[in-house]
Amino acid sequence: MIVQPASRFTATLLTLTALAVAGATPEGLSAQTPIPTTVVVRAVANDAKLIGSGVGGARITIRDEATGEVLARGTQEGGTGDTQRIMGPRERGEVIFDTEGAAGLEVVIPLTRPRRVEIEARGPMGTPHARQRATTTLLLVPGEDMVGDGIVLTLHGFTVQLLSPETERLELAPGSPVPIRARVTLLCGCPTEPGGRWDADRIDIRAQWVVDGRVVREAPLTFSGTASEYTGELRAPDAAGPVSLRVLATDAGRANAGMDVRTGVVVPR
Repeated sequence: MIVQPASRFTATLLTLTALAVAGATPEGLSAQTPIPTTVVVRAVANDAKLIGSGVGGARITIRDEATGEVLARGTQEGGTGDTQRIMGPRERGEVIFDTEGAAGLEVVIPLTRPRRVEIEARGPMGTPHARQRATTTLLLVPGEDMVGDGIVLTLHGFTVQLLSPETERLELAPGSPVPIRARVTLLCGCPTEPGGRWDADRIDIRAQWVVDGRVVREAPLTFSGTASEYTGELRAPDAAGPVSLRVLATDAGRANAGMDVRTGVVVPR
């Protein structure tokens, strides 16, 4: 059952109360009246901020763990949150994400009993090739609202986007130089640059030619001078045939990685 807006839950609850007072029992009414229970879910990029509307948000699904029944589903929308609160030092119990305009999904679920649920977050929805998924399980209890910062799921990775070459399908001369430009951000869209809050000096960014699953040539990409953009040059493979251009970004120490891939062919001279 997909949840209804909170205002409709309130109306339903008032109707049930009125029927009970009148001594009426509508056909199919459960012996126990559902209690609207509010749940806030937030998806956050690992080592960064909330996954907001600027990158397409995150898709949130709440299911009954035992039956698979969907209890609520929606898209997290809003801003990435307060940088200082999220990234700065903080004390236990301090509000981190629940600030004005911060991204999150609030749903109201009618519960007649405690239910163990699985909550899933997928995102960022705006870049399907970089999309990641995280899940958690917990017990929801009727009337026990989980609000404020809510239930937080962390998505690991980088969003890597090949900006150049611009064509979707590459046609290359053997050994020809290929200029490469790529954008690397956190999943929330937070920028990377050397010495920045999200320090590119920690990130290994490289371009690779891949043939039959093997890396046949690679080169590092270096900071372009524009936030989050990295450039380099990589000669095409010498042998004719299908190839893939792959750009990887990895920060193993903080458990983030991402890539983008472009396919093509080396054409004989």
